[in-house]
Amino acid sequence: MSFSQDVKKEIIAREAGGSCCAVAAAYGFACFGKYFDTRGVVLHTEQIAVAQYAKKMFARAGVAGKIYVKGSEESRVYEFAVKEPGEVRRMLALFGHTGEEPSLRINSRNFTCEHCVSAFVSAAFLCCGTITNPQREYNLEFLSVRYNLILDFEALLMGHGFAPKHTRRKGSNVLYLKASEQIEDLLTFMGASGAALEIMNLKVYKDFRNKANRITNCETANIDKTVSASGQTLEAIAYLKKRGAFETLPAPLREAAALREQNPDLSLKELAGLVRPPLSKSGLSHRMKKLEQTAESLKERTRNG
Repeated sequence: MSFSQDVKKEIIAREAGGSCCAVAAAYGFACFGKYFDTRGVVLHTEQIAVAQYAKKMFARAGVAGKIYVKGSEESRVYEFAVKEPGEVRRMLALFGHTGEEPSLRINSRNFTCEHCVSAFVSAAFLCCGTITNPQREYNLEFLSVRYNLILDFEALLMGHGFAPKHTRRKGSNVLYLKASEQIEDLLTFMGASGAALEIMNLKVYKDFRNKANRITNCETANIDKTVSASGQTLEAIAYLKKRGAFETLPAPLREAAALREQNPDLSLKELAGLVRPPLSKSGLSHRMKKLEQTAESLKERTRNG
């Protein structure tokens, strides 16, 4: 089951609230279904639970509907419909519509209590909403071919503290959220607090993992830097010894060389901590560079004959 399906399952499992909230939910199904006019209401879904929930909300609102099974076994579609003329008239009167509106707009009179908008938005998501698996990205969206309906829906969400964006895709109007905090809040608003908590926990995990990766990458870079610097110094020491010039070096340089040969994997800071009397990292670095410069000067004299 996809994350989007899990969210819808959680929404369906919650208590829908009072009778006014059932009307608001039924109204959401009507607005965002396949059609809503004098013919009645038709909603298509791949989830039988969504069709059953729509039927339940309409029944609580006093309107009878039926569920039809369509398509093949491999691509099953469940249709919830209100088509009987008497039920259609009852529904239109209940929602305050004629069914002949040239452009469907949201009738805010269908929202009576403070929870009605939540019920309406939840039904809209069950009809036309999707959410991407948060392990890949954060994206929650609603799709509808009805332009003015989406504009009204956008205004409704904005009035409750959300900031959705609006675009068009393949002939449909898309209202979407990409900010994880907004998605968490909207999921909670729709009654899917479990899904919201899952996203929060995932964000904590991602943040911890990213910090761990940054620390690991930093440590790896430091190790590579140490190995490279150590290798250059050891090469210089080996050359000086090969040319018989090592014993002519000042005692501090010979001591620094011996320290590096005995501890090839340690950083300069760690090496400096071994020097007695104590020596700063920059002081030890100066001695290592002096060894390399001495070896390079000897190579240059050898090349020039």
